[in-house]
Parts: sequence; structure tokens; C-alpha cells
Amino acid sequence: MSQAIRIKLGDLIRDFGGDLIGDADIQISGISTLSGAGPSDITFLTNSKYRAQLPASRAAAVILAPQDQDATEIPRIVTHNPYAYMAKVSALLHPLERPSPGIHASAVVDASARIAADAAIGPQVVIAAHAVIGAGVVIGAGCHVGRGVEIGADTWLYPGVSIYPECKIGRRGIFHSGVVIGADGFGLAPENGRWLKIPQVGRVVIGDDVEIGANTTVDRGALEDTVIEDGVKLDNQIQIAHNVRIGAHTAIAACVGIAGSTAIGQHCVIGGAAMFVGHIKVADGVTISGGSLVSKSIDVPGTYTAMWAAAPHREWLKTVAQLRRLDTLAQRVRELEEKIQAIERKPT
Repeated sequence: MSQAIRIKLGDLIRDFGGDLIGDADIQISGISTLSGAGPSDITFLTNSKYRAQLPASRAAAVILAPQDQDATEIPRIVTHNPYAYMAKVSALLHPLERPSPGIHASAVVDASARIAADAAIGPQVVIAAHAVIGAGVVIGAGCHVGRGVEIGADTWLYPGVSIYPECKIGRRGIFHSGVVIGADGFGLAPENGRWLKIPQVGRVVIGDDVEIGANTTVDRGALEDTVIEDGVKLDNQIQIAHNVRIGAHTAIAACVGIAGSTAIGQHCVIGGAAMFVGHIKVADGVTISGGSLVSKSIDVPGTYTAMWAAAPHREWLKTVAQLRRLDTLAQRVRELEEKIQAIERKPT
């Protein structure tokens, strides 16, 4: 991260819009929480439960929604989406320092690879035959870029990323350390008590503006491609199996597992540790609560949950014991209903 810059509130309004209440010439150099902000920081209020902290904040200014604009007298930027506004301001105050263009002396680059003149290739990087590295790409130390891989302009690979052969990466991507793109999918065929490996001959195709967190893996397709569409955001330690398709602008939290040939729609939000069985489809605009097991297709947008809240151990054991008796209880209810119906049918 670079050292923070200084900017006037009026400049923020010019760049990002919103309404300013207060002095446009006030300068800020940092962004912080309500309780942690100092006199040169801008802060933000995005959740009403923190509103009580606002009067005591030492911040130079605050970003907030119209319904909260009278909660303080300090200079404030009023916007209908304070969280997004905060993200823009933070990015402006803390721009990334891109390394200087060039190829490090210790990098191993095949002669047939095509690398843009302004790309930055770090130490111990390996770039295989016929790879194409676009303008402004940054490839951190120890990355491996396989044969025939294409990486679009301004994409950033942090140290230790591996891109297997023939995969295609779009523009402006961010791939954090430990990401593996294009490893073999888990394709096996049983024969005589043993497993035969099924060659995984598809690719991984990733769109523009995709961010993938540390140690997340995206497997290549068995025959067709695994596809991650534009604007998808993947957290750390996610497993995307072969032939999965994830729709544009879907966000997936950490430790999610998606089995093979599952299709996730666009603009979905998936909570941490959710699990998806294979060969199902999830509609656009679906939210899955963290820890849920999705075992069948979802055709209607909305929020879906498939989990129980934690309970004391003894209470949990009692609940499980009762669940095991549900089939017997259901059978007894059916028998009682039949007896009642028989009595009701008798002539009076």
C-alpha cells in the first residue's frame, strides 16, 4: 500500500457526487471507524446501531445516509449508499503502488510468450510457451503461468499464484496468493474395484473484474470449460469444481464448496461454508445463508437457509433423538387419522 494522500472534501464531491454539509476546503488524509478516527480522518456511518458513537467521533468529516444527516454537526457527505462511497474514498486515499515495468532477471520466460512492454514480472516467475500477458499486468514472485495462458490487461497476480495451461483470464482481475486456476477436476471412473482417471481437457475461462481470494481453487472442465463470469468476487479457500459456471457479479464468502457441473446465477450472494451438490442450477438473485447445504436446484430468487442454530449439547442430543422417532410418530398419526375417518363414516 502507498502512503495516504491528502484531499479536500470538495474534491470528493466533484469525483464521487453526494451532498456536502460543511466546509469544502477541509482536508483529509485517512479513513477510519467512528471510534478510531482522528482529526485528519474521514469516517462513515452505514449501520444505525453505531449511530450513538457519532457525537463522540473525532473525525474531520463523516459519510452518511440522508436519514442520519442531522445526527452530528461535523462536516458530512450525504449519500444514499455510504458503504460504496466509503470504498471509493478509501481507494482514492490509498492507491496501490504498482511495481516498475520489466522482467526480473530470475524469471524464466519462454521465447514464444508475448509480454506487454509495461507488464511487471517478478522474481522466480515462470511463464510457459505461447502465454500472452496483457498491458499493465503485474505477476508477483513465484507465480507460474502455464502454456497458452492468456491474461488480460491490468490484472494482478500476487505471489505464488498458479495458472494451469490454456486458461484464459480477463482484464483487471485480482488473484491473491495461493490461488490455483485450472488444476484437474475430480473426474474418476470405477472399474474392477479401482479408479480410472478421466482426462480433464477443458479450460477455466474467467471474465473481467474478477477477484479471487487466497488459496481458492478453480478446477478446469472435464470436456467443456469452467466459467467465472465478469465481476465475480470469490473469498479465500473456496473450491470450485469442474464445469461449474458462476454468473456475473455473484459474491461468494470463504470456505464454500461447489461440486461439479453446478450453475450459479448472476448477482447471487453466498454465505461462508455453504455447500452445493453437483449438477444443479441456482437462479439469478439468490442469497444462500452461511453454512447451508444446497442439495437441489433453486428456481426462484430469494433468501434460502438450510441449517440449525447452535444449541447446548444436551439439548442438541435430545432434538436429534426426537428427529429419529419422527417416522414412527408420523405412522401413528396416519393410523389415528384412519381410525377417526372410519368412525366419522359410520352411520349415526
